[in-house]
Amino acid sequence: MRTTRRSFVALAASTLAAQEEFFDIYRDPPRLFLTPQRLRRLRRDRERRVARWAQFEALVRGGAPITEPGFALALYSQVARDEEAARKAVAWAATADDARQIALVYDWCLPHSEALKPRLEEAHRRSTDPRAKAIAAIALGDGTGLAGVVRGWWRGEVASALKAGRNAIARRDLYGVCEVMHAVRDNTGIDLRDDLPAYFLELPHLLLGSYYPAAFPAPENEYRMPAVKGGAIDLTVAALSRAAELAMVAFDTNLTENQYLQGWAMHDRFMLRGAFGAPYEFLWANPYQPGLSYDLLPTVAYDARAGRLFARSSWKDGADWLGWLDGELQVFVEGKPRVVAPGAARMVYHFGDVAVVPAPRPGRFDIRDEVKTVYLIGLDAASRYRIEPDHRGKNEAKADVGGVIRLEFPTGFRGGLTVAPPRA
Repeated sequence: MRTTRRSFVALAASTLAAQEEFFDIYRDPPRLFLTPQRLRRLRRDRERRVARWAQFEALVRGGAPITEPGFALALYSQVARDEEAARKAVAWAATADDARQIALVYDWCLPHSEALKPRLEEAHRRSTDPRAKAIAAIALGDGTGLAGVVRGWWRGEVASALKAGRNAIARRDLYGVCEVMHAVRDNTGIDLRDDLPAYFLELPHLLLGSYYPAAFPAPENEYRMPAVKGGAIDLTVAALSRAAELAMVAFDTNLTENQYLQGWAMHDRFMLRGAFGAPYEFLWANPYQPGLSYDLLPTVAYDARAGRLFARSSWKDGADWLGWLDGELQVFVEGKPRVVAPGAARMVYHFGDVAVVPAPRPGRFDIRDEVKTVYLIGLDAASRYRIEPDHRGKNEAKADVGGVIRLEFPTGFRGGLTVAPPRA
């Protein structure tokens, strides 16, 4: 049965109230990510010599300098039933300090990895990364430690910050959150989305809207580049962003919003082929899962919770694009992002029946084409303004936490728009 927006929200709202929460780790190893169903599929992919397996195998067997050797060798050992790869993974982990990778090696390479338990326990105690601590706790069967991470970090810090409108999950960190979500649900039945159901319903569209339109060519593969403050090109962030989206689809294949992510992801030109991304690509990508065409989505994605806005003229690579994120205005010009001072010119950006008006200072703005929605950006966060569209009367509106006001004109609007602080 397809998960609808209404059914998901209703289920999420009732789950914690209806059930007492337990963090007991009830699964036998492997506990992390390699559910019986996923492991069977990955082994079938090996037998069929699919492209993702062939690329991953070539890197491992060819002795390529893999970025995360513990993760890659342990995954290879499970799928190929290769004891030599397991011993290599254990040898690497025996001198490593990365709690997450040690946990993966310990969990995936048993019985070869039994001697790693004291090292994993020490790495778990020393780690300051809550995501790594959660993964390590699950590998160790430590339900009490896992409960502390979920209640302290996820609910006490991340979820509470997101509810308050702060963008508490950076693009680089989203994949780590997805790992924790998978590991927690697979081993305890607890769905961390229940703490933020609306956020996770809106997230797929926001992720797609926040990509710069043009692909970035790299030697190993093309990348879609996610927008970040300053507009820097970071291939690691791009790879982790794709990995996160693949993991989100795997987490809930029936959710309609995730099926647009699947339609976005299943293009071979963006398949991660490098030493860092190939293990993630093989682990999470499922080309057998049907997806929906993302070009059916609206070309404007507005995050009212955190005051972010992404708009594009189409879903084509050559589209015009604008992003308002973390108080910064970016536009995509001549194949690269450019940061624009919102008040440098009294520009009005048009995207079909949507206009975006940078308005850091009060004034009058000309909406030259008929639109149905106007976004005012660059305003003072949580401040009230007087809005006067020509021949439409006056009204007041409050900016969100990111300094955005959305104005709706169901019958269409074109003309002058005056923005002024409300009179005392």
